[in-house]
Parts: sequence; structure tokens; C-alpha cells
Amino acid sequence: MIPAWDLGTKNRIAQTAAACRQHLRQAHPNQRALVEEFIVEIEGPGSDAARWSQFTDLKRSEEEMLERVEQSFQKWLNPA
Repeated sequence: MIPAWDLGTKNRIAQTAAACRQHLRQAHPNQRALVEEFIVEIEGPGSDAARWSQFTDLKRSEEEMLERVEQSFQKWLNPA
């Protein structure tokens, strides 16, 4: 049996990943191939949704999380 808190964590991870993917796809519809490549790079070969948690913080602010995702994508597009 899976503990209830574990289900909550898995749901949060899935929601975080979905929100990040959706944001990128909606914000950059003309760069779809690049967005998908970035998503694969974040999630890795096993499509690990938990890797999106690197953009979250203790406040769990979705707006700030999406800003960090956007900044990371822009940096990935235009490396210094």
C-alpha cells in the first residue's frame, strides 16, 4: 500500500511538470521543436517529471516557478 502523503507528492510532481510543459508550449508555439527538445533535456531519457521540481521553491508560487522555467529556457536557447 502506498502512503497517502506519497500520493500527494506524486500528484504535486505531476502537476508541476504539466504546468511547466504547458507554459512552454503555449508561450512558444512557433518554436515547438525546440520546446520539446528542452522538455526532453529537463526530464532526461526516462521522462522523469520530478526533475521539474528544480524550478519550485518553498512558497510554491506557480508564477515564480514559470518565470524560472522561462528564464532557463531562454538561457538554454541563448547560451552565454
